[in-house]
Amino acid sequence: MKQVYLDNNATTRIDPMVLEAMMPFLTEHYGNPSSIHDFGTPSRAALERAHQQVADLLGADHASEIIFTSCATEATSTALLASVELMPERREIITTAVEHPATLAVCEHLERQGYLIHRIGVNADGALDMEQYRQALSPQVAVVSVMWANNETGVLFPVIEMAAMAQEYGALFHCDAVQVVGKIPLDIGRTQIDMLSCSAHKLHGPKGVGCLYLRRGTRFRPLLRGGHQERGRRAGTENIAGIVGMGSACELAQIHLPGAPSLAQLRDRLEEGLIAQVPSVMVMGGNQPRVPGTTNLAFEFIEGEAILLLLNQMGIAASSGSACTSGSLEPSHVMRAMNIPYTAAHGTIRFSLSRYTREKEIDYVIDTLPTIIARLRMLSPYWQEGKTVATDSAFAPLYG
Repeated sequence: MKQVYLDNNATTRIDPMVLEAMMPFLTEHYGNPSSIHDFGTPSRAALERAHQQVADLLGADHASEIIFTSCATEATSTALLASVELMPERREIITTAVEHPATLAVCEHLERQGYLIHRIGVNADGALDMEQYRQALSPQVAVVSVMWANNETGVLFPVIEMAAMAQEYGALFHCDAVQVVGKIPLDIGRTQIDMLSCSAHKLHGPKGVGCLYLRRGTRFRPLLRGGHQERGRRAGTENIAGIVGMGSACELAQIHLPGAPSLAQLRDRLEEGLIAQVPSVMVMGGNQPRVPGTTNLAFEFIEGEAILLLLNQMGIAASSGSACTSGSLEPSHVMRAMNIPYTAAHGTIRFSLSRYTREKEIDYVIDTLPTIIARLRMLSPYWQEGKTVATDSAFAPLYG
């Protein structure tokens, strides 16, 4: 049985060259980078190099603008909490209805403390309501936090434009860039983005390390206080092996960036192959600009969880855009925000590719999945009744 991994938005396999770069810092180079003796010298030099490697991939102007963290979640919490601490007179925050829980949970926490949270909506294609965003901006906004690409649909948001608009009101702008770093070219230094979060394990680096980009001159308060590490901006002895891995992964991602168009071609091949064989299927965000390796397909009248289980039996790893698990009947917050038909919202499957994905793997999915969908629909009490609804309803233009 084939083993096909198409869940790279969740995590990626570590590149062998990244692992090779990390190994010396798990063995002979174990010194603390803060130590002044010779044991700390290799770690300190590796730390400095990693700052530069990450800065180069992001297009940051200075290596010192990179703050290493344990993950992007920590980076996002740091950015949001620092922003409101610095501007206590501003009691409003702007985010979107489709953000990652790492952002939404912090906003909900601040909402309970009296902050007004503006959650910008999206249309059926997953595009942001920019007019709603314009109306939400005011001198009362402390920080805007918007993802560059949605983790479920891959839809790209106009964060460069949005950051410039936020600056006009004196608001800080934070971007969750987890799903774009290493996938599209970035030149963060030429934007008005003040802070940006990313994570190593999304670009073939190790888990347990991420970073916060902090534009030089941006006011800041650390989340973790204690030692002087990371120029006093993130206390705690640095995870040198992980940081080396992140730096190496960023350097390799820069080399592989020209291959992004071929990845988009594989994604399109997958979509076209499935649409040609499966009725009543929609591509979520298919009419919007997307990152090259992400596709989210909604199969009407069946459960995404059942599709995933049968895919797994055939050696195919994917994920569901739905939050459906035992005891839950609700689709994901992203699908709800897009207001797609309820009959399709539960049957969403996300396939996320990487530079390791091969054409023969895509063809295997195209050969395998239609049979799975047909089998599940035969068991669905809603399929025979619903398939006529699919062609007659107002949502019919959305179907392939």
